[in-house]
Amino acid sequence: MDATVEAPVPTNPKDSVRRKPRRRRIMLIFCLLFLLPLLTRAALIPFDGRPMRWSQADWSSIGALPPAAQSKPARVLVLAGRTGGLKGAVALHTWIVLKRENAKSWSRYDVVGWGNPVRVNGWAPDGRWFGDRPVVIADIEGAEAAALIPKMEAAIKDYRFSHSGDYRLWPGPNSNTFVAAVLRAVPEIGATTAPNAIGRDFREGFYAGLTDSRTGIEVNLYGLLGFKLGWVEGIEINVLSLVAGLDIRHPALKLPGFGRIGLPEWLGGSATVFGR
Repeated sequence: MDATVEAPVPTNPKDSVRRKPRRRRIMLIFCLLFLLPLLTRAALIPFDGRPMRWSQADWSSIGALPPAAQSKPARVLVLAGRTGGLKGAVALHTWIVLKRENAKSWSRYDVVGWGNPVRVNGWAPDGRWFGDRPVVIADIEGAEAAALIPKMEAAIKDYRFSHSGDYRLWPGPNSNTFVAAVLRAVPEIGATTAPNAIGRDFREGFYAGLTDSRTGIEVNLYGLLGFKLGWVEGIEINVLSLVAGLDIRHPALKLPGFGRIGLPEWLGGSATVFGR
């Protein structure tokens, strides 16, 4: 029996020509949205005038918060400051500050990479982080804060990666994973951490569902690759924990290294309102 050999299907050279410009466009968009901002931010580090070593940094209070005894209402704050050294080109450190009504002291919660990860009052509640003045991510006061605090304290107590050795700088779990986990557990806060808070999107495996604020949808793979579309989160594309996108609520561009470029995420989030 003679074997029949099918003639190869001729390829259309125009298909190959079409694919090349498409690939070039994708690479150009990737470079413009991810690589260029990152390289630009890294190039600016020598001009920041900030210390490169932990021991050289200023960790003192900026004096924005009054003594707790002089501020009766309950209050919830989420704050952020740029990290030091080369990490400062890409990442922020975030932390949580709580005060119950009539409490005599503030309570600050951070996660760090040595010893027991979860630290309580390791630094002043409004202290600089690696010399960087903290900025406000969320600030809630009064009855609303009083209702949120027990839920936040429970989320802090239940934080999954609270044991020595759990911390991992990239892609997480790290300090920003901790704050994101608390915000996820208490979506009534209605806030999201900054786009350059590396580690905030860390998840154990694949996730598809609602965003942390429950105002949109998210697809996420280990915090290394993902997409978000929501009212609080805006539009975000995550590639290797670097985030680019748009803020919808308070119009701004989100770029790796720079975070948000546009209107303040928390309108009125100035030092005056910070200090009430």
